[in-house]
Amino acid sequence: MIRTIGMIGAGNMGSAILRGIVEAEYVRASQIVAYDTNRKRMRELEEDLPGVAAASDCLEVAERADLIILAVKPVFVKEVIDEIRRALQGKAVLSIAAGWTVSMLEKALQNSGATYMRVMPNTPALVGEGMTALCDESTFSKEDFEFVKGIFDAIGKTKILPERLFDGVVALSGSSPAYVYMMIEAMADAAVREGIPRVHAYEMAAQSVLGSALMVLSTGTHPAALKDAVCSPGGTTIEAVEELERKGFRAAVMDAMKACADRSREMSSEK
Repeated sequence: MIRTIGMIGAGNMGSAILRGIVEAEYVRASQIVAYDTNRKRMRELEEDLPGVAAASDCLEVAERADLIILAVKPVFVKEVIDEIRRALQGKAVLSIAAGWTVSMLEKALQNSGATYMRVMPNTPALVGEGMTALCDESTFSKEDFEFVKGIFDAIGKTKILPERLFDGVVALSGSSPAYVYMMIEAMADAAVREGIPRVHAYEMAAQSVLGSALMVLSTGTHPAALKDAVCSPGGTTIEAVEELERKGFRAAVMDAMKACADRSREMSSEK
């Protein structure tokens, strides 16, 4: 049974997870032990979540926690596992590292006595609107799997998917906030060119994207039908849509996501 959560890595994603589950009252701050090499991040985490225990190193996290979340950059995962290996007997290890497959976790954790699971969250978890894929190929107990699902349900939405789809998940939800931010920036720049003050342009562009996304989620209507509803015959929107089609907007998005998924596959094969 998971009673204590250990977070190794308190960057944007690690701290977002901890803040989210405490604010949602899924766990108490006193049930968390965390470590990051960046002391400033740890001070901020302790200030935001009074009661969180700050560990002196990765090994202390593993010794004190039942569930250990690896929220470090993919290149450091093996190094961290090697450091904490002797404290992993009977523990549950959760990886959020892109490119780290279940078979790679199995190999790295061999003979450690730990169970393991892979998930892929995204940065909107910072505002409680994350999208997390949970890999169904896990050695976690049913109880521990459901506990982890609850963690990510507290900071957004979750989907349970087979690992063969995870390279697509990286492109679809893991990396896609970057594409959306680029579109918001471009929309705001165009608005500034039209004379709208930048401070208003960013807010109006971001709200338009947010509202459009909520329309898709709340109505269940096909995005193409929602697009058609905005395009009046002979109007302004259809002119913009035609220009986007002429410039290969949809193809560019699809090609970008393929490049992202391909890179995810390459990262898995490099280790």
